[in-house]
Amino acid sequence: MTAALHIVVLMGGWSAEREVSLASGKGVAEALESLGHRVTRIDMGRDVAQRLAEARPDLVFNALHGSPGEDGTIQGMLDLMGLRYTHSGRVASVIAIDKQLTKAMLVPHGIPMPGGRVVRSEELFRADPLPRPYVVKPINEGSSVGVAIVTEGGNYGHPIGRDTAGPWNQFDELLAEPFIRGRELTAAVLGHQALGVTELRPKSGFYDYDAKYTDGMTDHLYPAPIPDEVAAACERIALDAHRILGCRGATRADFRWDDSQGVDGLFLLEINTQPGMTPLSLVPEQARHRGIGYAQLCQRIVDEAMTADAAHAELAA
Repeated sequence: MTAALHIVVLMGGWSAEREVSLASGKGVAEALESLGHRVTRIDMGRDVAQRLAEARPDLVFNALHGSPGEDGTIQGMLDLMGLRYTHSGRVASVIAIDKQLTKAMLVPHGIPMPGGRVVRSEELFRADPLPRPYVVKPINEGSSVGVAIVTEGGNYGHPIGRDTAGPWNQFDELLAEPFIRGRELTAAVLGHQALGVTELRPKSGFYDYDAKYTDGMTDHLYPAPIPDEVAAACERIALDAHRILGCRGATRADFRWDDSQGVDGLFLLEINTQPGMTPLSLVPEQARHRGIGYAQLCQRIVDEAMTADAAHAELAA
């Protein structure tokens, strides 16, 4: 464990995941204070660089979710300011937030991911880009923001109605992917350690934003009641993706598994480089099952950030 530090917990901001980030930041700040660190809380505004310069922290704990805290923007600013920070760096963040870039990086390494393509929202009003059922989602949002499942008997129309509510009203471009029937799995990575596999069973609908962050709407089954070979594949893929993208700190890999196809039905959907740290979040939950308490989890993320930056400084010298 590093000595007591002055740590800025950066949270909030203006993304669609602002409220989740505030909850993550609150938990992290309280945990770090309980360990003896001096904590400055910053709800990110446009004056964030000035406030960070005035605070002069030893480390920034990045508790932001979504853009610009998860897409490389904040990471680039912190790099320019010479400030250490937790979680993944600029390049890994730029790639992982973009689902199509992530595929371009991971699929050549043998990581199974769904097919599909990027489409202009205008295309959806003329014809389906893929056979139904299919999924459309923003290219660079997290927490299932803007995900829609287009089914044969759904109420979006044939083709999708221009005035029908959906992500096509909010985003000019969307990623269209085949819908993978089956089960929702997730595996967290902390440093170089996989923390296991959780199955997520929403009580209604699918695992959307509300199901993720509303208490009681989703059952979390840990360890996931799945065959050993599927669990091992989840952990291996999560670790490989973390390594290939150059991630650090904690990440979370989200999967769909068609249980009628065995391990061949497992597909990685995305890597989250800024996973939630709320009371309902999956990384703290999996860590707790592995005997790592919430405060200890925060400390391990801090320790890795300090060690990684020390190693980087030595290489630069």
